[in-house]
Amino acid sequence: MGGKRRKRERLRAAMAFAGLLATISGAWGQALAPDLPQAPAVELPSIPNLKEYANPKAPANNPLANEPELVLSAKLSEEADPIGRGLVWRVFSPEPGDDGKLALLATSKGGTTSFNLAPGSYLVHVAFGRAGATKRITMTRSKRTETMILDAGGVKLNAVLSGGGRIPPDQLRFSIYEDHEDSNGERALIIPDVKPDSVVRLNAGTYQIVSNYGTANAVIRADIRVEAGKITEANVEHRAAQLTLKLVREAGGEALADTAWSVLTTSGDIVRESVGAFASIVLAEGEYVIIAKNKDRIYQRDFKVVAGRNQDVEVLAKDGASTAAVADQPAGGEEPLD
Repeated sequence: MGGKRRKRERLRAAMAFAGLLATISGAWGQALAPDLPQAPAVELPSIPNLKEYANPKAPANNPLANEPELVLSAKLSEEADPIGRGLVWRVFSPEPGDDGKLALLATSKGGTTSFNLAPGSYLVHVAFGRAGATKRITMTRSKRTETMILDAGGVKLNAVLSGGGRIPPDQLRFSIYEDHEDSNGERALIIPDVKPDSVVRLNAGTYQIVSNYGTANAVIRADIRVEAGKITEANVEHRAAQLTLKLVREAGGEALADTAWSVLTTSGDIVRESVGAFASIVLAEGEYVIIAKNKDRIYQRDFKVVAGRNQDVEVLAKDGASTAAVADQPAGGEEPLD
């Protein structure tokens, strides 16, 4: 009996303590958070016909959407199909601004395209590579469709050695110039550094191409004619050869390091200068003077380049040396480093 009585007393004490904690907690919360006056509700003015978002393509949000449409396409020639890609369209204001330039109003890329334009006159330019055409177009309140004739074609360039030998592509570059000269006798450069076998788009007409094999004097010039709607392939022939020069103490010996090389024409014009144990150079056929300088000593040799004959040239480092050991480069030998 005594044990049951003690359990009931402990239970009543625990319940009384829990009630005390609840009372203290409520009083403490009221002390920390007294009643504050509530802010009045804010009522925003209603906006009629307000959507969840504004669609930029919706006619109401695009002032030009209700203007007449101009549909544009381009052809290389009258008989050709419309060009499907690669075009760049630009629409300009026909009158220059305060800066003297025509304001660019709209652009588009791809093939056939369209613009919404207010009634008035515009200059429309289309570019396809280096080919292009410009036309003044007047818009009324009606839709208009216009096909522009580029009168353009393409050119594909390559070169070979005399006798049909292959030239490594990384040794070959082309430049394209206008066919006529200016008052100073110069031709305007249209496109530099054209890689072989790449197609360049140009307006129909005559152009001058310049082919460089290596970086010295192996240069060929030729005139080509580009026809509308056609790809013109032009192959030029280089009468040149690659030489690898080295200064040795005896035939077949090791090349001497820190050698300064100069290659001159017979008239004394410098063709190429370099420093190193080996000098790799592509030269046009003809006669040259090879000068090797090593440790303040100079060795000189007259030499003739034969087109298509790649050679290793060993200059002997001997006092009064006037001869050089020359060996044909074996088939499949190293390609020019020039």
